[in-house]
Amino acid sequence: MLKNLDALGIVGLLILLGGIGLIAYANWIVAVGIALVVAGLGLVVKSLISGMLQNFGMF
Repeated sequence: MLKNLDALGIVGLLILLGGIGLIAYANWIVAVGIALVVAGLGLVVKSLISGMLQNFGMF
């Protein structure tokens, strides 16, 4: 997965992990909930993009 990201994507991933880490420092239950929401959102976006590319015959 990381080989498909450019530098901006890696920086975004590090900021995301840093933000969840900062929230976990304050309250770990909230951090787990936010991590689950972000993971679910990522899966939905990946599914939507894959479906769109299949409709165009590109994937």
